[in-house]
Amino acid sequence: MLHLPEPFRFSTDGVPQRERIKIIRTLRERGICPIEPLPDHRVHVDIAKTFLPGLGIMSGTLCGVRQEGTAQTANDDLFFGVNVSGDGALVQRACEITTGAGDAFFLNVAAGAFAVVRPQRTRFVGLRVPRQAIAPLVPDLADERPRLIPRTTDSVRLLTSYLRGLLSSRMLAAPETARLLVRHIHDLIALSLGATGDAAALAEDRSVPAARLRAIKSDIVANLEDEGLTIGAVASRHGVTPRYVHRLFEREGVTYTQFVLRQRLETAYRALRDARFASWSISAIAYEVGFGDLSYFNRVFRRHYKRTPSDIKNGHGS
Repeated sequence: MLHLPEPFRFSTDGVPQRERIKIIRTLRERGICPIEPLPDHRVHVDIAKTFLPGLGIMSGTLCGVRQEGTAQTANDDLFFGVNVSGDGALVQRACEITTGAGDAFFLNVAAGAFAVVRPQRTRFVGLRVPRQAIAPLVPDLADERPRLIPRTTDSVRLLTSYLRGLLSSRMLAAPETARLLVRHIHDLIALSLGATGDAAALAEDRSVPAARLRAIKSDIVANLEDEGLTIGAVASRHGVTPRYVHRLFEREGVTYTQFVLRQRLETAYRALRDARFASWSISAIAYEVGFGDLSYFNRVFRRHYKRTPSDIKNGHGS
């Protein structure tokens, strides 16, 4: 059985600036996190590491530090990083790449020691994948120079949205879905690196629709309070047509409208049971989750839960 490293989380929040350098260097010396503070910079570290079969994920926020990696000839991993926000620079051997918000970069770990310099606050996701997972899909991995993948690349934007949704949920911790999620991420990396022909068609068919649907669902959940959460508005944000969004939801046997309604009802239900919202009126909760008509909210809520909102708020519902 394959034994993976345990998940890891570390943050300097709550640690005085004068003590952060010592703590970070202790982590480095213990081989836990190869990060070095930059001289004369305010230092901030908030990172999480997750390990799945065929994928290592490091994500979080860094400021005033240098991430370092050494060449590992016995390790044929590839590294794919995304600057979700903020700027940075990648250095490997004689090559230096500057990355801005939304840009991605790619390198071969075995090609030489490398560093990612983050002087300013940067939110990022870093992915380590085995070469054999990507090589069948991308023809030119033999080129060992690091490369920049611009933020305008559609597959990079899609991968970023997909990762954002996964990292904000518990899906990565579910063993039954991990293998499928890893395959989707491998395919999106391959497309970002220029997969063509049959390989690109395969990746597009088996992973792009799932990734787009996950990104659209995350968008919906994040914007439930918007009464104007129309399929046209959502489709426009994701660069697709409303018909395409309809087809994505049809694959799961649900319509766009049904999904939005279900999310709003579930969010309202949780709020009605949450002591933190005890002082909120039912109408305030309904409006907060995007219902513009209180009568309609009461009607669909009762139909769905077989209880009224008042029953749930007063503890009479299950």
